[in-house]
Amino acid sequence: MAEALSALGEWERSDYAGTLRSEDAGRVVTVMGWVHGRRDHGGVIFIDLRDRSGLVQIVLDPERSALAHAAGAGVRLEFVIAVRGTIVPRSPETVNPDLATGAIEVVGDEVRILNSARPSPFPVDDAIDAAEAVRLRYRYLDLRRPRMFRNLWLRHRLAARTRGYLDAHGFVEVETPVLTRSTPEGARDYLVPSRVNPGTFFALPQSPQLFKQMLMVAGVDRYYQIARCFRDEDLRADRQPEFTQIDLEMSFLGRPAIFRLMEGLVAELFAEADVAMPPLPLPVLGYAEAMARFGCDRPDTRFGLELVDCAPVFAGSGFKVFADALAKGGTIKAIVAPDGSQLSRKDLDDLTEFVAIYGAKGLAWIRVNPDGWQSPIVKFLSDDERARLTAAAGLVPGNVVMLVADTPRIVHDALAALRLRLGAKLGMIDERKKHLVWVTDFPLFEYDEEHRRHVAVHHPFTAPVEEDLDTLERDPLAVRAQAYDLVLNGTEIGGGSVRIHQPTVQARVFGVLGIGAEEAQDKFGFLLEALASGAPPHGGLAFGFDRLVMLLAGEESIREVIAFPKTQKAMDLMTEAPSTVDARQLRELGIKLDR
Repeated sequence: MAEALSALGEWERSDYAGTLRSEDAGRVVTVMGWVHGRRDHGGVIFIDLRDRSGLVQIVLDPERSALAHAAGAGVRLEFVIAVRGTIVPRSPETVNPDLATGAIEVVGDEVRILNSARPSPFPVDDAIDAAEAVRLRYRYLDLRRPRMFRNLWLRHRLAARTRGYLDAHGFVEVETPVLTRSTPEGARDYLVPSRVNPGTFFALPQSPQLFKQMLMVAGVDRYYQIARCFRDEDLRADRQPEFTQIDLEMSFLGRPAIFRLMEGLVAELFAEADVAMPPLPLPVLGYAEAMARFGCDRPDTRFGLELVDCAPVFAGSGFKVFADALAKGGTIKAIVAPDGSQLSRKDLDDLTEFVAIYGAKGLAWIRVNPDGWQSPIVKFLSDDERARLTAAAGLVPGNVVMLVADTPRIVHDALAALRLRLGAKLGMIDERKKHLVWVTDFPLFEYDEEHRRHVAVHHPFTAPVEEDLDTLERDPLAVRAQAYDLVLNGTEIGGGSVRIHQPTVQARVFGVLGIGAEEAQDKFGFLLEALASGAPPHGGLAFGFDRLVMLLAGEESIREVIAFPKTQKAMDLMTEAPSTVDARQLRELGIKLDR
C-alpha cells in the first residue's frame, strides 16, 4: 500500500464535504477527508467521505474513470483521501433526507490516497458504546466523531463571543503568570520545583485572583482572561485538575452593575448556543433564603418541592426523635410530595436509605389519605401537632410529607438531595427549561472544628457587607460576604465577590482568620502594599467555562467538551501522563524520592 500513497502535490481543497448542496450541481470540486463508509454495488463503488463539516457521498464508476475506481477499490475505513469530481443531483428515489448533503453526490474523476489507516478500536460515529477509557486512550479518533467536533466548535464560538462582548464593554485581555507563589486557603496546589533556586517551588495558579486585583490597583479598570487554572483535588464529572475560567475584574462597580454586565455576557452565550435565555434581570436570592427554601446554595428553581420549616410545629413535642433533635439545637424540616400515589412503601423505604447517605438518621413520612393519616409516627403526634403541620405544610389529601430532624447541616444536605431525587422521580423537572438565579450574601466565615479556627468561605480577600463590619471580631459567623454565585438549573456556573480594597479591613479579616501581621506580610506582603497604594473599589467573578459549555451543549460531563481531558484519577490515558522522570532530572532539581 505504501507505493500507492500519493501526496497532495498541487491539489487544493475547494470545498468542505458537508457544505455541498443542490445549488452546487454541475460544479467541479475537490474534497478531502476520511473514508467513513464504503460500499461496492455491482462494480460501482460508493464512498462516504467525512470531514469536520459532515459527509458527502462519492460515486466511483469504472465506466467514467477506471483509475479513480481502481484507487477506490483499495481504500478502507478511516483512510485519508482526496477526490476531484463533479457534483450531480441524486435520483429522487436515492435522496437521503437525513443527510445535509443527501440530495447530491460527487461523481469522482480522480482519487488520491493520502494515507492508509489501521483498523480503529471503535467506530468513528456518534452511535458507539466504547468505554470512556478506550475513547480517551484514542482521543484523536474520538474527536473525529461529529458530536465531539460539534462540542469543540461550540466551545470555540462561545470563547469568541465572550471576547467580542467584553471588548465592546471596555475590558482589556491580560495574561497573568502560570508559575506563581503558593498561598494558603483554597484547594491543594500543584507545585513546580525551581532548578535555578534550589529548595523553592512555584505553584500553578488555582485562579488569577491576586494578579487581577493587582491589575485593578494598576488602573487597568476592566480586565478579563480566558484563563487556565489548576487544582489538585478529588475529581468528578464536572471537575478537572486543569480547567478554564472566564476570569473578570472591574473597578468602581458595585454588585448591581456587575450583575447587569455579567447577565449581558450570559445572554450572548445563550444566544450563540441557540438556547432560550430567561428574562432579565435575573432573580436574586440571599444565601439564608436559598438555604431555607431549597436546603442548598445552588438551588434548582425549575420546580417546587420547597422545604417547610417544621421546628415551630413540633416545639415541645412528645415524640422523642423530634424533641431530642430540637433540644440539641437542631431543626426539623419537610418536603411535601403533591401526588403521593406515585410513591409506594418500597419507594419510601428506599428514600429513607437515600437520606442516610447525607447523615440523616431517618426519614419520617406521613401519607395524607382522605380518611386519615397513615404513618409509623402518627401515634406519637398530638392533635395540635397534626393541625399545625397541616397548616404549615398546606397538606391536602393525596400528599406525602417527608421529614428529617437533625443538625441544620444534615437536614439541609439530606433534604436538598431528596428534593432533586423526588423532582426527577415525580417528573417535575422540565429538562428544556433554563433557570438562572443569583445567590448572594454568603457567610464570610465558617468554623473549622478540626483545626478549631475560622476559615474563609470563599477566599480571604472577599469584602464583608458594610453594615456587618461592626461585628467582624465580635461575631464572625454572623458577618455576610459581598459574594455571589450564578446558578443554572442547580449548577454553579460562576462566582465572585466585591474585594477588600482597604488595608485596614484586610488586616482585620486576616486577624479573624488567625493570620497575624508577620505571617500576613510574609505571605501577602505585595497585596497589602498594593492596597496601601491607592486601590480602587473593585470586584469580579469567574465563570467555569468548561462547565458552562457542557450545560449549553447538553452534555453530562465536562470531559465531553475538553479536547484532551484527564480521567477521574487525574490521568491522561493518551500520553500516559503523569509518568516517571529520569533520575538526572530529579538530581538537577535537588529531589530525592522516598520509596
